[in-house]
Amino acid sequence: MTTFVMYAAAIISVAIVIFMLIKKMDIKITLFLMGIVLMFVGCALGNPLGGEDFVSTGSVFLDPLKVIADQFKSTISSAGFIILILGGYSAYMSAINANSVTVNVLTKPIAKIKSVYILVPIVFLLGNLLSLVIPSASNLAVILLATLYPILIKAGMSSLTAAGIIATTATIVPTPLGSDNVAIAAELANTTEFAGLTATDYVFKYHAIVSIPTLLIMAAIHFFWQKRCDKKAGVIESKAVESKDIEEIKGGLLYKTVYAILPLLPIILLIGSFAVQKITGAQIDISVEVATLFSFIIAIICEIIRKRNAGETLKETEAFFKGMGGSMPIVALLVAGTVFVTGLKSIGLITALQSAMTGLSGGGLGFVLPLILVALTALIVLLSGSGTALFFAMVPLMVPLAVAAGISPLAVSIPMGLAGNLLRAVSPVSAVVMIVAGSVKREPLEIVKRTSVPMIAGTVVMFVLSMVIFL
Repeated sequence: MTTFVMYAAAIISVAIVIFMLIKKMDIKITLFLMGIVLMFVGCALGNPLGGEDFVSTGSVFLDPLKVIADQFKSTISSAGFIILILGGYSAYMSAINANSVTVNVLTKPIAKIKSVYILVPIVFLLGNLLSLVIPSASNLAVILLATLYPILIKAGMSSLTAAGIIATTATIVPTPLGSDNVAIAAELANTTEFAGLTATDYVFKYHAIVSIPTLLIMAAIHFFWQKRCDKKAGVIESKAVESKDIEEIKGGLLYKTVYAILPLLPIILLIGSFAVQKITGAQIDISVEVATLFSFIIAIICEIIRKRNAGETLKETEAFFKGMGGSMPIVALLVAGTVFVTGLKSIGLITALQSAMTGLSGGGLGFVLPLILVALTALIVLLSGSGTALFFAMVPLMVPLAVAAGISPLAVSIPMGLAGNLLRAVSPVSAVVMIVAGSVKREPLEIVKRTSVPMIAGTVVMFVLSMVIFL
């Protein structure tokens, strides 16, 4: 009877979460509520609540709330703090117009390239580079539609080819500034094998050796697929497209150079320190938060020099702290996912899953767990347009399930994280696809036709690479 209740509660709670994802309702509150309900179910079954180290309030009705409070304190003091700092820096870069300078400087040379199809892989890779500065796929698409899209059309590129590229620009570029990479690195750092692992180490040692080859292969596939689609369609152009004129950034060469670098400065510092460590063996430990705060100080100094008004500059720094507040929903999502997993642990499901995964260990079937998780990610992303919530909800489960299956946690975290980002552009209901489709006056399915082959091929490539390298 206990087993039946456990599986019934788990199936119902997961079904509710999936339903809420598909309906695009607020998934954070759903995860919190389902986690609390599952904890109460676990208590009714006689199971401990909140893990071995949990200290009860003395009231079973208040204990789930203490689990949430404890998890918030734990998360904000580690991965959550980094996410908040990154959100603040990104907001400040927008406030001082540095993001616009970076986009302008990087996209302007494209107008000089005459071959339309040579532009396809170049724009795809450039867009992925820009996602370091503007991590939101939707926001990046809006900016590229306003600035880069007119250039591509004037160069003779078909509207659907340009739209297909822009819809796939924010994918899997390796960056320690990504909240998903920060979260999984923090989880891996708690294990003996990866003790002390930083987001920088995770990205450059493991993530990059899968994501970079995958990006290059996708760029090549984009080239052939868009060319084939254009040929089949006869490249019939729709000129009734509303696009803004390219914003001309005013200022001298020094201003444009410095402000184009500022949004990328944290990643430049992290890559530089990582390279120095590898080349010289020197122990230069620059964390993501230290690199970001240092870059923030440099940006403030640059603004004071440019405006020659310290009071106004310091007043503008308020954008940094507002940006931190704007990133709080990401932290809350990470906490909500952990609370939901705590609920699953309370009813005994995680132990049952670990036992099931143990049966795969040594049987040559280690790829089954990553394959199941990637397939689940694909299903949720295609139906809901986003895999972020699922990924963050799965972060606390990746290590224990991988250990039970006898495989490296990297064989789970990397393909699952990359799959969600890749397949987003294949969902006709995703925000980025709908924004692009609306801007170029096309149906979402027409955009998906242009994005599907490169993105699905990229998913297959990255999964195979992950299994070959990490399994």
